[in-house]
Amino acid sequence: MALASAVKGQTGRVRDFDVLVLGSGPGGQKAAIATAKLGRKAAVVERRDMVGGVCIQTGTIPSKTLREAVLYLTGLNQREMYGASYQVKEDITVSDLLARTNHVIGREVEVIRSQLTRNHVAMLPGMGHFVDDHTVEVVDGTGREMTVTAENIVIATGTTPARPATVDFDGKTIIDSDGILALERVPQSMIVVGAGVIGIEYASMFAALGTKVTVVESRERMLEFCDGEVVEALKYHLRDLAVTFRFRETVAAVERHERGAIAVLESGKKIPAEVVMYSAGRQGMTGTLQLDKAGLAADKRGRIEVDEHFRTSVPHIYAVGDVIGFPALAATSMEQGRLAAYHACGEPVQAMSTLQPIGIYTIPEISFIGRTEDQLTNERVPFEVGVSRYRELARGQIIGDSYGVLKLLVSPEDRSLLGVHVFGTGATELIHIGQAVMGCGGTVDYLVDAVFNYPTLAESYKVAALDAMNKIRQIERLSS
Repeated sequence: MALASAVKGQTGRVRDFDVLVLGSGPGGQKAAIATAKLGRKAAVVERRDMVGGVCIQTGTIPSKTLREAVLYLTGLNQREMYGASYQVKEDITVSDLLARTNHVIGREVEVIRSQLTRNHVAMLPGMGHFVDDHTVEVVDGTGREMTVTAENIVIATGTTPARPATVDFDGKTIIDSDGILALERVPQSMIVVGAGVIGIEYASMFAALGTKVTVVESRERMLEFCDGEVVEALKYHLRDLAVTFRFRETVAAVERHERGAIAVLESGKKIPAEVVMYSAGRQGMTGTLQLDKAGLAADKRGRIEVDEHFRTSVPHIYAVGDVIGFPALAATSMEQGRLAAYHACGEPVQAMSTLQPIGIYTIPEISFIGRTEDQLTNERVPFEVGVSRYRELARGQIIGDSYGVLKLLVSPEDRSLLGVHVFGTGATELIHIGQAVMGCGGTVDYLVDAVFNYPTLAESYKVAALDAMNKIRQIERLSS
């Protein structure tokens, strides 16, 4: 079946669409809508049950909603005020957790469908694969096939959890991160293999639910790209929730038994648990695209290489989002999709900023932008540190957060912000103040002079800025 209406491309040939997007995740959505906003004809290929992509269905949105449900039902954030035994619901079930999650997923799918429809983006249900570099065949799962052509194609198929070939996943006892939403009950014990972002996020959630969690990581430390002090603070907090860390350890085998599993480490240790969750990175979903027919190839992790405009080795085929690798964040994927669409349509656009915030939704949250102390030290860049602790803020006392901290890294030479690191309640929201100051080329003086609402967590910027400036002044006085 072919589409009736068509467009004339730059090559002079008639195509069905100006831009055809494979995948409706954050990158795909923004690419399609940006194309439509420029007055061009766009379409999105996506399975009926995966509108919104992995981000909406199994990844970002479900995990972050699950986190909110955990925080609310356990009353964890209120325990400093009302005591360690305080919780909203005693016996928390998977149904309790998923009720909120399923509601949010449903609403987000509605929003995405509405946005695409409102912008006249065609939705082509099914799985797409290349026929040639301008043609895609869409199979809808019922046996019906549709062949469509486009002047430009954007690959935004996302990723799926990587599964080691030696591990026998059964979806109940041995699972990957997607299997969390299919658990029948909250396990009493869990082993998390891999201390990356996803692994640590889920480890903190289940620890908050009272699950005895053991994290096994082959490296010496976790979240190596984060500030060292922040990571240590998170580890301390998680240990307080009875999380056990096994660094420099590797799982050699997992023995599945009737009432759980035993993880056998290469060191010889054996760890029993009801559930073993592997968080071994992500694999690009490119295996069914038949990339070779378009003159493309993916690496061993299923990722596609692109240039600064997100073009692949075939100039009119673009790739955005997790499928191109780092940083593999929903926020950056959205911007990549927009920029790819603009470039494909010949619209002038600024290059993507290298100044991007990172948010990690552990309990408590971590967020940062710019460089870390270790990076600055290795690069021999002088800096001063300004610190503000939530427990010294009225708002911190009101919300019962005594562990939160905001840290500014300031250049003593020109007083510019070199990095902002936040640990605690609202970290992923607070970071944007620092992002705005850094992005506009501001200095720490702005934060010193600014007036913040009181009582708020935002005033931590002023406290940290004053702390940094006091240290800089002390050095100046002693040097004069």
